[in-house]
Amino acid sequence: MATEAQELPEIGEIVVATITKLTDHGAYVSLDEYGGLQGFLHVSEIAPGWVRSVSKFVREGEKKVLLVKKVNPNRSEIDLSLKQVSKEQQKKKLLEVKRIEKGQTLMQAVKDSAGISDNEVEKIEDAVFTKYNFVYDMFLDVVTKGISAIEELKLPKKVLSAIEEASSKIKPPSVEIRGICELTCNRSNGIEVIKNAILEAIAGQESTINVTYIGAPKYRLSVKGQDFKTAERTLKPILEKIQKTIEKNNGTFSFTREESKKTRES
Repeated sequence: MATEAQELPEIGEIVVATITKLTDHGAYVSLDEYGGLQGFLHVSEIAPGWVRSVSKFVREGEKKVLLVKKVNPNRSEIDLSLKQVSKEQQKKKLLEVKRIEKGQTLMQAVKDSAGISDNEVEKIEDAVFTKYNFVYDMFLDVVTKGISAIEELKLPKKVLSAIEEASSKIKPPSVEIRGICELTCNRSNGIEVIKNAILEAIAGQESTINVTYIGAPKYRLSVKGQDFKTAERTLKPILEKIQKTIEKNNGTFSFTREESKKTRES
């Protein structure tokens, strides 16, 4: 039974819950983000249409993303819905939970490394929330931009050092966009013209772009970046430079997109 001081979810809130008990009329759940507070998922809110067997849709021990339909503060009764949660809402909520869990794990590493107390951790998190929605976002920012990204938070040096150390264990998200360039040049030195056109276009950006010779007249270009927008900004001027050089030497240029790739941070 919940006490008066126990925090309750709000109507319309999306929550993560663990199925604890199945009945003919629905399923009892514990709300993961509210200290195991009990809620009820009525059979009519499990799936559209008539649900003959609750166990075909939910299982004991399984986690589900649910919508809070009704809250009775006096009796701590929480009515929930599964069928009213969209796939997009499910995905967004689960990603949010993962970010929170990753942030907690990394902050524990900072606490251990810097030798700070729980109260000091809370103060650090309060400072982090003035700039970021999630603690994990701070660590990710440090990975991509360096420790200077959080200078404005005015954290102690030992904490900054611990954050930098913890951040080094994160593999940042990345994307790769690829395509095939078909290049021809009928001049006697055509091969050199093509080679130089490519080398001059990618000069200084060899760490983010890779060129592979497939076989005349095809070359594969792949560009890596933090996100698709960044990768596109890198690729566009490279293609423009190659095209300009090739056509200036009476050659032909074409570029065909291939499937892009994306990796999540880990």
